Amino acid sequence: MLRTMLAAVAAFTVAVTPLAAQEGEANWDGLVKVEAKKLDEVYLLPQADFREYAKVLIDPTEVSFRKNWQRDQNFDASDLSTQVTNSDARRILNEAQASFDKLFAETYTKDGFEVVTAPGPDVLRISTAIVNLDVTAPDTMSAGLDRTYSNDPGQATLVLEARDSVTNQLLGRTVDARDTSGMGLYIRNSVTNAAAFEEVFQQWARSSADGLAELKSLSPINPAALQNRR
Repeated sequence: MLRTMLAAVAAFTVAVTPLAAQEGEANWDGLVKVEAKKLDEVYLLPQADFREYAKVLIDPTEVSFRKNWQRDQNFDASDLSTQVTNSDARRILNEAQASFDKLFAETYTKDGFEVVTAPGPDVLRISTAIVNLDVTAPDTMSAGLDRTYSNDPGQATLVLEARDSVTNQLLGRTVDARDTSGMGLYIRNSVTNAAAFEEVFQQWARSSADGLAELKSLSPINPAALQNRR
């Protein structure tokens, strides 16, 4: 299911130009675009009813770098000791996945949703992917004493799908791109990079949980009534 979702999103994100992004896509896999307060793109199934969902089944997120990220990092590296190895890249992906999954589960739990591991009639399945992950100055754990300072933001894009856990009916999809520009100029290492992206992951977790609570209050979903929200 995630491979299908990522393929659709890859086609969407590659094809969208600034003008197309402004105009937006009205429909996507039967979902209708609605006004979103906190996320770039939100698409919902007309007449979807989220009131029945008191529990969430959260799939492990999929994480992938921006295309050619590792190659570009190594091209700019001053010496071999600072180059990003395959092991470094895998470590960064694993750490991002673990941090994201932990924050999502904690946020939904705090908001009163039970996080479960099996489908059920009152269970909403949430599948996520972090794509185009761009760590500006990754820490390669080299033995050197060099310090890297940068105010260039890291970036990532969240893709989220919500489905009925029993029928697998697609109910909603979100795409949201964010960067870590709020961190300003600071030393780039594994700790500061993790903190910067953790802040972004927390924002996504909060927007997602708040969004589900709002959708429950707005159900059954009438896309036309949501177009002029502010």
